[in-house]
Amino acid sequence: MQQVYDYAVIRVVPRVEREEFINAGVIVSCHGARTLAAAVSLDVARLYALDPHADAASLQRHLDAIVRICRGDADGGPIAALPARARFHWLTAKRSAVIQVSPVHTGRTADPEGLCARLMARMVLPPQPVRGA
Repeated sequence: MQQVYDYAVIRVVPRVEREEFINAGVIVSCHGARTLAAAVSLDVARLYALDPHADAASLQRHLDAIVRICRGDADGGPIAALPARARFHWLTAKRSAVIQVSPVHTGRTADPEGLCARLMARMVLPPQPVRGA
């Protein structure tokens, strides 16, 4: 059965005034499957290409906090205690900061459990080599 889901791409914008960014993760909400998940992968080499003085360790801690908030972990702070849909809307709210998210997109899937990994592969991780090429 197809389920409706929403997702946003997590972006790192090391120098906000330049509006250059790298995709660093995804946030996925599938209300029908009762799923709110996030995955992150910070490509430090790409980050330093945009800003050699960026604080990669601090950025990674903040990205990891997004994952904890999505899971509803106790160490995710007060936002992690909100209902899942409220957490999704809080995380995807527009902001002018070093960590931002894309506009929210909607889709349909028969596999909500594998959605986060598929979106990471398509939107964040480096492309894989084509077999047989």
